[in-house]
Amino acid sequence: MRLIPKPQDGEFAPYTRMYIDLLPDDCRVLEHMQVNLQQIVDLVVGQPDTFLSEPHAPGEWTIKQILVHVVDDERIYAYRVLRVARGDQTNLPGFDQDAFAISSDANNRSLDSILREYRAVRESTIAMFDSFDDVILLRSGISDGKVMSVRAAAYHIAGHELHHLYSIKSNYFQG
Repeated sequence: MRLIPKPQDGEFAPYTRMYIDLLPDDCRVLEHMQVNLQQIVDLVVGQPDTFLSEPHAPGEWTIKQILVHVVDDERIYAYRVLRVARGDQTNLPGFDQDAFAISSDANNRSLDSILREYRAVRESTIAMFDSFDDVILLRSGISDGKVMSVRAAAYHIAGHELHHLYSIKSNYFQG
């Protein structure tokens, strides 16, 4: 699997540093994507549907909504990456994560359905990044008005997922 060095300052929006910094500086971001997904699967499989479909506090997302949010975010970033990797310099739009979560109908889906989609998206994402050479990994574009390199998006995807994994553990499994 391709090794991808961590992005440097200027390759990503400052707010994404919180995600990028969650990953080690070992260039193994694609392997971390595989491990992260397995950790999430191990954490949620076997949990009662009522547990997965109830927020830990009023106004918060449920575990199912969080999982679908991670998939949605990854899909959007993968689409952005494909455009940048192929040389498209269009300023790509942002998205309203809260509107996506509300509209996802995640709580009415089976966990199996969500995890099947999650795995499919992840496999596709890894295959796409694994196909890029070093020149493509350094290409940058504008997304939601901010600079994003291809390799920075890989770290965003993996770090964003870790952020939510830690959040699920902290909010639902401490007790």
